[in-house]
Amino acid sequence: MSRAEQSNGTHGPGLDRILVLELARVTEAAAIAAAHLRGRGNEKAADKAAVDAMRRELGRVEIRGTVVIGEGEMDEAPMLYIGEKVGTGEGPEVDIAVDPLEGTTICAKSMPNALAVLAISEKGGLLHAPDMYMNKIAVGPGYPEGVVDLDASPAENLAALAKAKGVPISEIMACILDRPRHAELIRAVRETGAGVSLIPDGDIAGVIWTTDPKETGIDIYMGSGGAPEGVLAAAALRCIGGQIQGRLMPMKDEERQRAEKMGISDINRKFKLEDMASADVVFSATGVTDGSLLKGVRISGDFAETETVVMRSKTGTVRRIRSTVRNVGSRFI
Repeated sequence: MSRAEQSNGTHGPGLDRILVLELARVTEAAAIAAAHLRGRGNEKAADKAAVDAMRRELGRVEIRGTVVIGEGEMDEAPMLYIGEKVGTGEGPEVDIAVDPLEGTTICAKSMPNALAVLAISEKGGLLHAPDMYMNKIAVGPGYPEGVVDLDASPAENLAALAKAKGVPISEIMACILDRPRHAELIRAVRETGAGVSLIPDGDIAGVIWTTDPKETGIDIYMGSGGAPEGVLAAAALRCIGGQIQGRLMPMKDEERQRAEKMGISDINRKFKLEDMASADVVFSATGVTDGSLLKGVRISGDFAETETVVMRSKTGTVRRIRSTVRNVGSRFI
């Protein structure tokens, strides 16, 4: 494996540099596995391939890891389940949040912005969020704390953000998942004069886009999506800056009970970034399909080229890693 690395930070102890790069290998493996099934129209097969590859690679990392954010309960897909122990059983004790294939539908349709995502923190550093919907709002760095608020109206939030940015509302672009449940939100945003960028899936990427609006054109993320994805997005923002708020949206009593069992007694609590990601965090994402954040996997014969972003909150380090992986072959299918 060869790597070209760009870094804007320094290295620190604890979740050290070697572990940081090992996590990049984990998301690379999941992305390559899913990439073999791009455009095949089989979401569950692509997700299972990514899950199996991520589980296998995590088993080689020298950590005592516990999965606190798993995936798959809502759509009955294969899981790295909550409470699963991963790693070699040696090394630091850590909490892990995973989304082996963020954007199963867009991978199955070979559309932009599918990712393999993982976050790791010191034990107790990530919110144990159940797999249900969460209402979210997020902006990038450089704004006053609380510039937007989950309890404010879309018009109030957009006006406050435009004022803080020093532009008219017409220059603000909101990213929203393209779902029927968001019809009223989309209408309310457009009525203010702001624009709406609709995405078919992949709200982790949608939140991260707010951190670089000059490049992505996205100023704010709004709307509901998965709670696990909310925690993973918060982990990324803890590393690179920004604000996010979220509130769980249980659809049935079973989900309320699940949240309570996971230690969330107030189902209406508004979680802020520091509630969702409170300790030293490392975040890794590898592109599966081409997107605004990362290039997708390129497969040629028995070789695969990947692009990964790895971030750490403690040092402020952001690495973009391009890798060439040999012997991918059928072992990722």
